[in-house]
Amino acid sequence: MTITLRPGSTVLFTGDSITDCQRRESEDRLGFGYPLRIAGEWGLRHPDRPVTWLNTGTGGNKVMDLETRWQTDVLDARPDVVSILAGVNDMGWHTLDPDGRVIPVEEFEAGYDRLLAPLAEAGTELILIEPFLLPIKGVVEAGGGHALIGEKERKEWRIDLDPKIQVVRELAREYGAHLLAADDMFAELAATTEPEHWSEDGVHPTPAGHAALAAAWLRLVA
Repeated sequence: MTITLRPGSTVLFTGDSITDCQRRESEDRLGFGYPLRIAGEWGLRHPDRPVTWLNTGTGGNKVMDLETRWQTDVLDARPDVVSILAGVNDMGWHTLDPDGRVIPVEEFEAGYDRLLAPLAEAGTELILIEPFLLPIKGVVEAGGGHALIGEKERKEWRIDLDPKIQVVRELAREYGAHLLAADDMFAELAATTEPEHWSEDGVHPTPAGHAALAAAWLRLVA
C-alpha cells in the first residue's frame, strides 16, 4: 500500500549529510540530492497536486543529534509525511575520530524509537530509509580528516551496521512505516555495475545514487 500525497501536503526529509546535501547553499533549501530529485519529479508528474517539500537534514548527525533538534526541525513543522535516513554516522566509521565511540545497537534503537513515537501519535505517515554501505575501498572523510580504508575496516563497519539496519526494518514494521530498503537496493545495483558508480566512498551517493534513491522513494507514494 502506498502513501497518498494530497494537494497541500507537507513532506519533510531529515537525516544526515546524505539528505542535507548542501541544502543551505541551495535556493529552495532542498539541497542537491535525492530530496530535490523527488520534488522535481513529483512536480513534473503531478502539477495538479502541489506539495510543500522541506529538508532538515544535517551533515554528521547521529540519531542522538536528531533528537536534540527534533522538536524545532521536525515536529513544529507539523508535516503530513516524514522521511528519515539516519544511521551511517552511528556506525563504527566515526571511531576514526579520536573522540568517537561505538554506539551500541540498543542505544541506537532506543533513540530512533523516541524519534518515531511522537510522529506516530500525531498520525504522521513515515518513510524509513535504511542506512547503507557499498563495498568500496579507498579514502573516506571522517573525524574532520581523511583516512585510507581497506577491506578489513569495511568488514568491521558492516558488522556494526547490519544490526542497525535490522533495527530500522523492525521499527518500520512496529510503526507501520514504509521501508525503503536502500542497503539491499544498492547491493543489487553494485552487483552488476561498479559500486563507485553509485557512491565514490561507499556512503555518500553520486548523482546516479541519488537518482536511485529518488526513484525508489517515489515508488512508495501515489
